[in-house]
Amino acid sequence: MTSTLAKGGNASLTTAVCRVTLSSSEAGIDVSAVLLGADGRVRGDDDLVFYNHPAHDGVVLSGRTITADLAAVPAGVDRIAVVASVDPSLPGPRFDGGATPDALVECGPDRLSFVPPPFARGETAAVLVELYRRAGGWRARAVGQGWDTGLAGLATDFGIEVGEDAQAPTAPAFAPPPASVPAPASVPAPAFAPPPASAPAFAPPPVSAPAPASVPAPAFAPPPAPASVPAPAYPTAPAYATAPAYATAPAPAPVPGAVPLAAAPLGKVTLTKDGHATIDLRKDDPGLVVTATLVWDGGSEDRREAGADLDLYALYVPGALVTPPGGRAQESGTAVYYRGLGSASAPPYIALDGDARVPGRETVTVHRPDQQGYVLICAYSAVENGIGSFRSFGAQAVVTDGRGSTVTVPLFHDCELSYWVAIALIDFTVPEGVRIRHVERYGEECDEARPALYSDGTFRMGGGTVEFKTV
Repeated sequence: MTSTLAKGGNASLTTAVCRVTLSSSEAGIDVSAVLLGADGRVRGDDDLVFYNHPAHDGVVLSGRTITADLAAVPAGVDRIAVVASVDPSLPGPRFDGGATPDALVECGPDRLSFVPPPFARGETAAVLVELYRRAGGWRARAVGQGWDTGLAGLATDFGIEVGEDAQAPTAPAFAPPPASVPAPASVPAPAFAPPPASAPAFAPPPVSAPAPASVPAPAFAPPPAPASVPAPAYPTAPAYATAPAYATAPAPAPVPGAVPLAAAPLGKVTLTKDGHATIDLRKDDPGLVVTATLVWDGGSEDRREAGADLDLYALYVPGALVTPPGGRAQESGTAVYYRGLGSASAPPYIALDGDARVPGRETVTVHRPDQQGYVLICAYSAVENGIGSFRSFGAQAVVTDGRGSTVTVPLFHDCELSYWVAIALIDFTVPEGVRIRHVERYGEECDEARPALYSDGTFRMGGGTVEFKTV
């Protein structure tokens, strides 16, 4: 029997060997897989499985199918991202509403189908499905997040070094060689760049040789990857400062048939203490999903043995309830967490992927940015952990738009006697996009009450509902 997954949905995998097949009715696609650690990054460049490197650590590519022997996947691999990217040798320079790829997961008798919402921002690569560890087993999650920077941009975001050869005009990254020009047998192909092709994958033809009218030039040229550029130091802002309440202007009506221009990705930014960063994006884009992940590795071996069960809480204020300028702020009192997983397809359009009881990650996906006001990312340390420092667990928050912008929000202080920490405030009220602020504040000693978020974006530790997780 085939079950259908909605975007953000997940299901348990009951057998060790699973197959994920990707397809697109109107676009030629290449399929690949990326093996990722608990920090969301590869262990090395070999963790990209693609046509030039078709098997690694229990993961095998055959055509458009990724087969994963989950029992053979090393313990250091936390999840396997299955990726579709536009085949530059075929017509159609990008995904669109009619060419958005879909996925079928087959695991023993179980079949899971995922058809993501249509891509509409010039995406050329996308993570369709993740296979990930949870509570000693494996699960599948429907992701559907796209990049307009192609497979090279996606790979860079996951920590894969894309060599200079892959960016050279005569050797486009990840584009398969033309059928008529096989790779020389005496010269091994580079790990991530095929033999030189006659036309670059990511740049339009030169002016002197315009593309034929029947083959549209690519609409989006990827920006240079900023991995080697140091993260900028952002101006500091006090954690309790009242967030400015902006009057939200109505989104402009989309032009029929038009493809909105993608903003330049922010790249990878790690916030300084009390710092902030703004992701420039169009909040009226129906396919946009902002992802916030609580990541923790348990810290030291002693901490892992003592217990390392953290819980992600996303306290939120819907956009319709944001206090206007001069208004009186009200406590929101709403949260997505392990007892209320939220929804990706109905209000609050925020969904949690589940409850991790061991070091790893928990993720909320924030849909419909045009409906959001503020989201406060907090972590709670379960009582059985004992009172201890969140920093000693290696806890941090990671916020991404799935399009080349990733903001890491670390913790800088030890607090041995708190069950709660507020880590990051995601502000959807700024006109230019989404602002992520480092707010690191801890609850009072042994206080089980969660933080209280107010409708103007301010918050107070210990002002909310009392929590007491014992199992």
